[in-house]
Amino acid sequence: MLVAETMMKPSEEDKNQIIDECSSTDILENTIREQMPNILDILLIDRTTSTSKAKKNIIWANENYIKHGNKAYAATAQMRPELVTGQMGQIIKPRALKSKERQKERTKSKAEVFTPTWIVKKQNDEVEKDYLDDDLEIYVKRTWLEITCGEAPYMATRYDMATSEIVPLNERVGFVDRKLKRINEEVVDKAEWQRLVVEAYKSSYGFEWSGDSLLLARENLLYTYRDYYFAKWLEEPLYGLFEDIAEIISYNVFQMDGLKYIIPLTEKREKIVEVQMSLFDDEEPEERWNIKPGKRVKVMNWETNKMEFFDKGVK
Repeated sequence: MLVAETMMKPSEEDKNQIIDECSSTDILENTIREQMPNILDILLIDRTTSTSKAKKNIIWANENYIKHGNKAYAATAQMRPELVTGQMGQIIKPRALKSKERQKERTKSKAEVFTPTWIVKKQNDEVEKDYLDDDLEIYVKRTWLEITCGEAPYMATRYDMATSEIVPLNERVGFVDRKLKRINEEVVDKAEWQRLVVEAYKSSYGFEWSGDSLLLARENLLYTYRDYYFAKWLEEPLYGLFEDIAEIISYNVFQMDGLKYIIPLTEKREKIVEVQMSLFDDEEPEERWNIKPGKRVKVMNWETNKMEFFDKGVK
């Protein structure tokens, strides 16, 4: 099933709906689906593989969920809304809430570890120190990228990755947090506030291999917007504003094999059997593999409003 089959256009009434607070570490997909169904669809989109005619979703990219339904939860299968909602609405959990066995397995298979908040702070402090005197506009538009982002703590520290405890707003140290803090401190006009927040999100990127972690990262960034909005204006944001930020996040926080700059698991391996001449009749043919390149990842260039290959910028 493609995303295009499930996406619903929000009515004007929906767009004016108030988005409720979410102060739990685990943002439930059922809650998002019930409050703002179109936004869950947006958070699952893969922008590289989607086209204007056919929307496709990020893939699981791991075998952790295959026990729930074979092919639908296979590593190369798309993460569809119905697979993470309803009775399956609690299968995706932040790393800190997973079992110790599952944490160890993922560390072993994908070197998945998460960084304590105090280390995130030290490293982001070091990067930021050269930009503290930037004009606000320049500061919020400065491009940052979190590589292999997991649940994106370097972007937004909604909760501590080690303890799972919610981090108070004034103690958050992600680079998106830092941009939004400055905007909250220096801007008094609501329209200007929203404009600068949009610029802050457009200039903040992250990529991740595993689909479940990627969805969590996108959710964390979305509700980070809610937290700073409420702190500034003492009211909840409207659906339409949430939708705008979700769109940006779905482009900027993307699924990628960081070593090859491709969608995970899209390489094709074809066996080639070569028979080599030998003096010995019983010698086995040598096995060789032909590797077909995977799907190159594209990201949005917000200055041109066009998608570009990620590796173009790397090279």
